[in-house]
Amino acid sequence: MYDDILLPFDGSEGAAGVLHHAAELAHWYDATIQVLYVADTARDSVTVVDGETVDVLARQGEDIVDEAAKTLDTLGASYTTDVVQGNPAPTIIEYAEQYGLDLVVMPTHGREGLSRYLIGSVSEKVVRLSPVPVLTVRMQPDETLEFPYENILIPTDGSPAATYAAEQTLSLAASLDATVHVLSVVDDTALGLGVRSTMSGKESEEAATDAVDTVVSEAETRGVTNTVGHIEHGKPVEEILDCIESNDIHAVGMGTTGRRGTDRILLGSVAEKTVRSAPVPVMTIAKSE
Repeated sequence: MYDDILLPFDGSEGAAGVLHHAAELAHWYDATIQVLYVADTARDSVTVVDGETVDVLARQGEDIVDEAAKTLDTLGASYTTDVVQGNPAPTIIEYAEQYGLDLVVMPTHGREGLSRYLIGSVSEKVVRLSPVPVLTVRMQPDETLEFPYENILIPTDGSPAATYAAEQTLSLAASLDATVHVLSVVDDTALGLGVRSTMSGKESEEAATDAVDTVVSEAETRGVTNTVGHIEHGKPVEEILDCIESNDIHAVGMGTTGRRGTDRILLGSVAEKTVRSAPVPVMTIAKSE
């Protein structure tokens, strides 16, 4: 399913945890990891050492990917390394497209200082713009990574983008023999008062039910034998986080855009907030236009 995995890497403690997680994925799928360090050209990093003009960030990047290589050697993972210069987010996206990579794996936090390009804003730009699926991992001291994923959550609003993301996530679940939880949220805060809002509420409930049923039906055709449907009322991100906690979810798969209207839950801001706050890996999948 995944033959080539791109891992933007900055050597921070959080990134090291993601390195191990990427290695587990690579072992499972017999994939190769492409370790990438981006020397941020927006920073003034060129200097003269012993009469030679050098890029300090690029030199630091070589050391960082070498350390990653040592770890991957220990873990027995197949890998290659590269150091490039550029604007980090678009460079990561362009690199994944140029080399036909299947998945981008990256942390949502990075180290302060010269290598801080993996701090949330850059990860979120990659999530928002990448046509290649992105698996983001928010590393915190009290959080752990489980693999293989036994329970996977798919939020959906029934939109084409959400349905496409669900199909891709179901393929992942099938390969892992995971249980899939399908969640659709009726956002009551988007409804006003009166008869019209009552009708809209009923329509939203029906749309949510249809969205869940569609994914559950698709799961059966893809060989996913264990599915659980959830229809919840509330704020989308809060309900996603509650579902993660209540059902021992190990990973989330969701689209980066969704239907516009009172039943939307997968608009970019929701996906980005989920990436930022979920205590488990989140795979975001964009549907090409």
